Amino acid sequence: MTRLAAGLLFFCAPLQAATQADVIVYGATPGGFCAAIAAAREGASVVLLEPTAHVGGVNTGGLCFSDSNQTVRSSVLGLFEEWHLRVEADYRKRGIKLPYEVKEKDHSPWTYEPHVAARITQQMLDEAGVKVMTRQVLKAVTKEGPRIAKLITSGGEFEAKTFVDGTYEGDLMAAAGVSWTIGREGRKAFGESLAGKQYPKAKMKISGLAADGKPLPLITTTDAGPEDEGDRNVMVYSFRLCVTKEAANRVPFPRPANYDPARFEVVRRYFAQEKRPVLPWDLYPLPGNKFDANNGIGKQFSMGLVGACNGWSEAGEAGRAAIWEAHKQYTLEFYHFLTTDVAVPEHIRREMGELGLCRDEFVGDGHWSSQLYVREGRRMIGEYVVSQKDILEQPEKDDAIVVSSFPIDSHDCQRVGTGGFVVDEGTIMPVRMAGRKHGYPYHIPYRAITPRAAECANLLVPVALSCTHVGISSIRVEPTWMILGQSAGIAAALSAKQNLEVQKLPYPALRERLLAQKQVLDLPVLAKLPPEQKGAMSIDPKSLPGIVLDDEQAELKGAWSRSSNFKPHLGTGYLHDDKRGDGECVAVFRLQVPQSGRYDLRMAYSAHETRAAKVPLTIQNGEKSVELLVDQTQPLPAGEAFRSIGRVELQKGLETTITIRNAETDGFVILDALQLVAE
Repeated sequence: MTRLAAGLLFFCAPLQAATQADVIVYGATPGGFCAAIAAAREGASVVLLEPTAHVGGVNTGGLCFSDSNQTVRSSVLGLFEEWHLRVEADYRKRGIKLPYEVKEKDHSPWTYEPHVAARITQQMLDEAGVKVMTRQVLKAVTKEGPRIAKLITSGGEFEAKTFVDGTYEGDLMAAAGVSWTIGREGRKAFGESLAGKQYPKAKMKISGLAADGKPLPLITTTDAGPEDEGDRNVMVYSFRLCVTKEAANRVPFPRPANYDPARFEVVRRYFAQEKRPVLPWDLYPLPGNKFDANNGIGKQFSMGLVGACNGWSEAGEAGRAAIWEAHKQYTLEFYHFLTTDVAVPEHIRREMGELGLCRDEFVGDGHWSSQLYVREGRRMIGEYVVSQKDILEQPEKDDAIVVSSFPIDSHDCQRVGTGGFVVDEGTIMPVRMAGRKHGYPYHIPYRAITPRAAECANLLVPVALSCTHVGISSIRVEPTWMILGQSAGIAAALSAKQNLEVQKLPYPALRERLLAQKQVLDLPVLAKLPPEQKGAMSIDPKSLPGIVLDDEQAELKGAWSRSSNFKPHLGTGYLHDDKRGDGECVAVFRLQVPQSGRYDLRMAYSAHETRAAKVPLTIQNGEKSVELLVDQTQPLPAGEAFRSIGRVELQKGLETTITIRNAETDGFVILDALQLVAE
């Protein structure tokens, strides 16, 4: 009788009512928490749901070096600037002077400690009146027609007028039945020259000897340059480690659960033949005598586990936990290898061994951040897809919600190789505005954060927004995601107040409120660069026969240096790569030949024993591609300005591109001029 009564009481008890708000933001990434704060400042009631226990994404999870130093800082204001001003004030109040001032819109790094970033984030959420609820794993979404009616999480049910997906992965968007894609498009999909698979031919060749002295198999890349086709690979994930050398605050790295030294055989052989070995991690100095350890830019081996992040977005809670743990163990194994293996140069072992985790960071998580650096996840297929042409050719939009200007810069998406090892890492090298540290300024339109109206009418997606892989390679940094989140939050609040479908929100009203919250919507008028110091004309390109391509006509990537020391040279000087051989310097010439036929391709350079003996050059004419290696130590014919380097068949009416790189070169790469003469 008692058990029956208890059962009756259980079934008769009222169900817990759903939590209601004007706006619900799912995902407390920087874009998510800025959306929540911005919506609350518009007078909306806001609930911020986070599936993990961590609030702030990588902004509070170890990324302590603001990538805004590679943007037009005068256009990245709003909540992003306010957040940094508060960080600066927090340090100033404690008598700590930072090596920068936020009011100065220069290109100095803005750095901070993770626990300070977390404190400022929580303060801003509290002041705005945002209700934050963690450990709310999304289980289901119910819809009424094209509108989301309810979210069901591991912790309850939630109803709102408007929703914002603030996750890196696009979890809410996908659960709501909105179309999405993932990975790299092929070149033809959106007509993007940077799409497809981007990696140089034979980036590295590594040989070695086994313990018995016999040669080991040669490790080399097998893919011959960029491929048109895409795939489902996303940019490598890694941890942004907060580390220190200070004994009082240093906690030793834990030993990996399993350590397999064979996993790093290719790194071992690399060190055996590398003449200029460098620290494989980038260490950015932070306040408190700490460092932000990042995936090394331009280094041969990634700090992240390339390829292991594929499937993260589509995985459930348990699947992501396994991927997270695999990345942590790889990082620990890599650190153990770099500090103990005799193949690693002694100075690198010593410097890496001095590093430890920080006792005062991530205290509840063993001093290791719970946030994996998710650089790219799902991408919505929305009302408008931002692609390469929007960044480089058609930057202005009538419904702009932010100005973005980070360079097009994709981290590694895959590794390729032979002999059972993998060495080469597909990537897009940074595409910056000529002569500047930032990328090309361009608008992101409101339509890029709205789903197609028929698919969902009350959802905004500012992080996993509608763009191509090339597009996300520029958009993907926290400064841009924060200002996108702010704009999405304002739009969500306005749509909720007026009970409007997000696609029908009048842009003039949205623009007014964006400006009121200190967003920048006009493309910047950039100050003119000081004129380049140029020498006198040595050889006038116009005086030569055929098609002459001077270095000034090249599309440049990377940090080329200008000189006029060696003569003769074409025009007023030439470029060189400072003998780096890092693959970062790229020059692309574009042309169309006046008639189809065979052409003698000639190169002008100042021959010298310090020059590179194998400069990679690719000629692409339509579908046909030719690869050459140019020896710039070879002298030019007596009295000539050029040396013939090969003959190519070119077809009229098709664009021809000639690409010169400094990948794995062993001397100065000289970029002076090219000449094509019809035979």
